[in-house]
Parts: sequence; structure tokens; C-alpha cells
Amino acid sequence: MSVPRGSQVQKRLSSFMRKGLLEVPSPTEKDWPKDDEDDYVFVDLGQELDSLPQPYRMINKMVDLLFDKCWEVIQERHALKEVELSQTQPTTYLPLVESKLNKMPNCMAISQDYVFIGEAKGFSIYNLYSAKQIFIWEKLKVDVTSIWATDLGNEILIAPVDEMGIARLFYFYKDGLFLIKAVNEADDASKQTTCIKMEISQGGDFAAFLLQGAGDVWLDVYKLPKESWLKEVEHPQPAVNPKKKVRQPQANTLEPVSSENLEMDMNVCFRVDIKLSLPVHIMKIKPPKPVTGTTFKSPLEVFAKVEDYYGLGSGQNHFIKDSQWEQQAAIFHALYKKYLDGEWEEEPLSTATFHFLLPSSIIVMPAEVKSPSGVACVLGIHWTGSHNFFLYSLHRTLKDKVDPEAVWPCAAPIAVSQLSCTCAYLVLACEDGVLTLWDLAEGFPFGVVALPKGCSCQSVHFLKYFLVHKGQNMYPESPLKSHMKCVVLCTDSSLHLVTAEGTQGPAISVLAERWVA
Repeated sequence: MSVPRGSQVQKRLSSFMRKGLLEVPSPTEKDWPKDDEDDYVFVDLGQELDSLPQPYRMINKMVDLLFDKCWEVIQERHALKEVELSQTQPTTYLPLVESKLNKMPNCMAISQDYVFIGEAKGFSIYNLYSAKQIFIWEKLKVDVTSIWATDLGNEILIAPVDEMGIARLFYFYKDGLFLIKAVNEADDASKQTTCIKMEISQGGDFAAFLLQGAGDVWLDVYKLPKESWLKEVEHPQPAVNPKKKVRQPQANTLEPVSSENLEMDMNVCFRVDIKLSLPVHIMKIKPPKPVTGTTFKSPLEVFAKVEDYYGLGSGQNHFIKDSQWEQQAAIFHALYKKYLDGEWEEEPLSTATFHFLLPSSIIVMPAEVKSPSGVACVLGIHWTGSHNFFLYSLHRTLKDKVDPEAVWPCAAPIAVSQLSCTCAYLVLACEDGVLTLWDLAEGFPFGVVALPKGCSCQSVHFLKYFLVHKGQNMYPESPLKSHMKCVVLCTDSSLHLVTAEGTQGPAISVLAERWVA
């Protein structure tokens, strides 16, 4: 509700003025004089202001204008405050239990009812609900920098990576912890490789490790015999005494806990009396080779030498004559000579981003290959600076030729790729700010959407699908098919919401503007 200003009140009071002096009426109504319209005269509203001399008339107008502007700002802020109060406030969840650790944690993973914390010289296991430490494994000389934990049903697969880049696989079942294998540990220090990145498929059927060593980088893919592991721990071999449990020496496994708030319940033992089956190495994938010149003289000679016809037209098996390659290189150096005269920096090794994909109609598999539902069948991978997203079948042996079953080319190098937790949706973000959205479950692309000019994707985060109803987010009880929402974080700190529904084109909206210094 607006309140009239003082000058407006004066205007209204002075709009009608009585001629002459006002008289006090007598107590009786019959003696009251009758009002005569001629006794009143209409006064112009602006007459009083116009009668003011300059500069006071201009000052009065400026004060009125300033008051009007301030009142508009007050009304806008009041309306925004009412809208904010009408929205649902987020629920704040306070911590239920606080557990003070005796060491500085480096990394953490959660699976089932346990928390795995990587720390100095090993990792420790905590109960998620009681916050009690149930086991410490400390047999390393360096710290654990990253750790993964995958649910295998009643068991848990643990994969810590230490500062030396050595990845290890542990099998956690009931009250026993088993070391399966140190994936890339070498006896010769000069041949030691480093694990840059790793990924375990949903359900723990496959694992991939990106390794680097001797100036080269490659991807090792393993098939994990989790069914054999379960049989081996439940039914040990006759040569092994199942009642014998070897605990770690006290000096190497447990350390005194200085914090009074840290409760320990050491009911887990490290089993060295049972050897589990080793993972099966199924393929080794190297980065695509750079395009070089060829000595072929005609296209017919090229087709005669090509063995894999499925690679033609998919961004692979390009053949360029040496003379053409030299001409293009000369043109490039002539145009960018002033930029190329400086010192050349050594290009970093190409790295890979990879995902385990479930069976779907978009991924064509041979008829003789039958993959169970919910088990990964394809490995999707893209390398740094590459335009292509490669698809490799996981149903192969190490002796098979490692060629991609399919290649998805993009118009620009792929910068970021992200797979949803349900493995139903895939987003490929290119360096030019274009996003390609795929519905892997139904077998068709949602479409292509472009970020604003100057924005480049840094990361993609999938959201649970929601609908906005009367200012509130409503979540359907059952998951909807072909409905996707994700948040895109750009390199300029701006946030964008991308939505896609069925065959409708994807839409993009700004959640937070870019930060400007």
C-alpha cells in the first residue's frame, strides 16, 4: 500500500479553498448557514508549485522524482522477498554422530554399511551406522591417494591406489579381507607403471585401468571372476585349513588410537591362507595413431589394402598422400609462422575417459554374443583431443584383435563425457560448447544443444528428474523413461540446466551467470 507524500496531501487540501474566513457554526442545526457553491473556488494543483521561485521549484521536482524512484525500488524488493518466503526452504540435516580420526584421511569410498578411508600407509574400514573402526590395513610404505568400493551383492570389491600409482584389488566378505592382486606392481623399478585412472563396471564384472609408463599410455581391461571368488571363500580348497585365520602382526596392522572418541571393534581379519582367482586380462587399448601420409597412388589401391570395411566413413582409416600432407603442413606453417617461432613445449601424453555401457538397442552386438541383463557389454572410450567416441566389445579374449565395434564421430574434439548412474543416459560435451545427449536405454539421441558463446563444459552432473508444480519440485514415484535433467558446470563458473524429454528437442536454461572479475 502506497502512502501519499506530504506535498500530495497539501495539494489535495488546497484543491478546494473557501472564500473568506470560516465561522464557527451555532449549536443548533437550524441556525447553520447553507453552503453556497459560489463560496468555493477551484485552485490549480500546480499553481502552488509554479508560484515557487527558481531554483526552489526545480529542487522540489527533483525531490519528488527521487522519492518516486526509491519507492519503486522498495516495492520491487518487497515483492522479491515475498516470493522467496513463499518458496520451500531446504531441509538442514545435522550430523548424528561425530567420529574423530586418528589420522588425516586422503580419500573415502562408501559401499553397503561400510566406509573405506584411505590414509597413510594403507586404509581403514568403518561401520557406517555405529561410526566404529572395524579394521586397519597398513602394509604400505606410502599413502593411499584414491580408493574405490563396488558392491558385489554380499561382498565388496575394494581398489585403493597409492602414491606410487600402484592399484590393488581387495575382496571384503563378512569378517575377512582378501588381497586379490596388485594390478601393475613390477619387480623391476625401471619397468614400474603408474595407474592414472580406473573404473569398475556396475556389478563388478569388469575393471579398466589407465596405465602410463616408458613414455606411453594405454588401457588394460580385465574380466573379474566374482562367482569364483564367492565359491573360493565359502568353500576353501581341502589343502587349506578353513579354521585357520591369519591375522596381521600387531605391529604392522594396528596402531594405538589417541582420540578418546574413536571406538574400535576389530572383528575383521586379513586372510592370507586363501588365494583367490586372478582377474582375466581381455584387451589392451592404445590411443589412436596420428594421421600420416600414405604411399598409395590411387583410391582403388587403398580399397584393395583395407581389411576392416566397417571403419570407412566413421573417422577412421584415413589415407592422405605424402605430397598432400606436405602441402598442408607448408600452408599451416606459413600462416602461423609468428606463433610457431617460439619455444615448443612437449605435448602431454593423451589420457582417456571411459565408461562401461549396458546392453541396449543402440549398441549392435554379434548374434552369438548374449550378455545378461544388467551386466556391462561394451566399453566406451574417448582420448584427449580426439573427435571420436569408440565402442569396444567386452566379450573377447586377449588373443582377439583389438578393434572398435563402432565409432561415434563428433564435429569437435570431445572434452567431457558423463554416464548417468543408471547407465541409461550419456552426454558428450565437445570443446566448441556443443552437447550431444544420448538415450542409451531406448536407443536414440535426445538431440544436440549448444552452450552460450564463449562457454566451455567443465563437468556434467545428472539430476533426479523432477517437475515444477506451484513453485515446488515434484519427484515422480517411479522413474520416467526418456526424461533427463543434468547440470552443466562451465569453465567460467556458470551453471546451466539441460532438460530432454522423448523426441522433443533438448532445452537449456541458465541457473547461475558467469563470474565477471
